[in-house]
Amino acid sequence: MINFKIRKDDQVMVITGKEKGKTGKVSRVNPAKATVLVEKLNIVKRHQKPSQKYKHGGIIEKEAPLAISNVMFLCVKCKGPVRIGRKLLEDGRKVRVCKKCGEVLDK
Repeated sequence: MINFKIRKDDQVMVITGKEKGKTGKVSRVNPAKATVLVEKLNIVKRHQKPSQKYKHGGIIEKEAPLAISNVMFLCVKCKGPVRIGRKLLEDGRKVRVCKKCGEVLDK
């Protein structure tokens, strides 16, 4: 299992594929498959049999996972996609930092 720098509730920008340039909030991260689910992005149509969740079934639209390598973190201070680094603070905490401006991303 790999320790990814993008986490749930982060704002990200898609950098490749059909959703390139769009931004959204990460709703789920799957470290085993190296994918993320971004709210309202990468919408696909699926045929669904009737079930408890989908009473009538039919064709539903849902979010499909994106490869984690295809998204970049959006820095609030830089207002753009940035790479993320790690830094050890004086109090012993490991935090994520923006490589462009040095802003601490974890509170």
